[in-house]
Amino acid sequence: MAHGTDRRQFLKATVAVGAAGTVLGTSRPAQSAASQGVRSYRRLGRTDLQISDISFGASRLRSGEEHLVHKALDLGINYFDSAENYTSGQSEAVLGKALAGRRDKVHLVSKRITSSSESASSMMHALEESLTRLNTDYIDVYMNHAVNSVARVANPEWAAFIDRARQQGKIRWSGASGHAGNLIECLDYALDEDLVDVLLVAYNFGQDPKFYEGMTRAFDMIATQTDLPRVLAKAKRADVGVVAMKTLMGARLNDMRPYEHGGATFAQAAFRWVLSSDLVDALVISMTSEAQIDEYLGASGATAVAAGDRDLLHRYAQLNGQTYCRQVCSACDSACPYGVPIADVLRTRMYAVDYQDVQFARDEYAMLATDASPCLSCSGAPCQGACPHGIEIHTLCAPTHRMLA
Repeated sequence: MAHGTDRRQFLKATVAVGAAGTVLGTSRPAQSAASQGVRSYRRLGRTDLQISDISFGASRLRSGEEHLVHKALDLGINYFDSAENYTSGQSEAVLGKALAGRRDKVHLVSKRITSSSESASSMMHALEESLTRLNTDYIDVYMNHAVNSVARVANPEWAAFIDRARQQGKIRWSGASGHAGNLIECLDYALDEDLVDVLLVAYNFGQDPKFYEGMTRAFDMIATQTDLPRVLAKAKRADVGVVAMKTLMGARLNDMRPYEHGGATFAQAAFRWVLSSDLVDALVISMTSEAQIDEYLGASGATAVAAGDRDLLHRYAQLNGQTYCRQVCSACDSACPYGVPIADVLRTRMYAVDYQDVQFARDEYAMLATDASPCLSCSGAPCQGACPHGIEIHTLCAPTHRMLA
């Protein structure tokens, strides 16, 4: 009985917060118009690829959604980012089907979560399976995915695999992606050892201390996270391409519809903030509807924030700043005596509650080496107050486990 009651209360609360007067996942931006398509292509570091500044994230792409890929292509998007584990392989397969006959018009990215002991032959086998699903004989950028330990990045088998795959023409460039604990150490190592040509990292307006200047006292405690800009600047000096993800700080788009006027949207404001940074070459964003593609590309070509953008971004931070887990922070890492990866648990909660994609959230939650089951019998005292941003961790982890386990 308690289990069911807690879950109902959790779902009721999260739906109420996200609705903002509309049905979640169904609203359209204020006065949205047909997109003019991609307006800018940017050089992706030393790869010399010219990629659409707002590109297609395929993490939630599922069977039967080839039309989304076709729409993106028709509007000029030429960079498609996937991974072997996205939607259990459906993402790569849909891209492979949708891009048939147009492979030479696009740049493909895929990724694999490796281990510190995985062999080069195992990695090669996984790459070949991705090539089959993608219906191609090469991948432009192949990434060590979701890196969270230097041991994984330093595995000599990864370097041997990359060299062999390049020699065989199966990949053109290598990269690393990440948004969780130990990311800074991983990126520093990868850059120092010249293991990457491209980085994919979480980066959004909520990670900029200057963004919070002048806001209410509720936002006084903000970790500066100066190391992320430092590492991105280091990448730029090495001419390593940088692509941003998680640019919407949780993507609770419907929360913002009542405040959007004249066709300008929160998403576009968030994208303009990212694209105005000299630390980033481009961004990828999950595009789950044709209306979203139109809306998102409305910010293509931006090099500065527009009038009214900061008001929208500040409003979003005020509405959602106390529930959004900032990637790369990891200040709560040592708080749990049971080793629960708090940031990863809250990330999967974001997929379920903010993105409204419970299946994707469950898939990601199932991949965690340690889940939040210890939170069911914990008082919550160890992690209470552990977040410098004021997130009440102790109230979120147990309900997340009940919802996603």
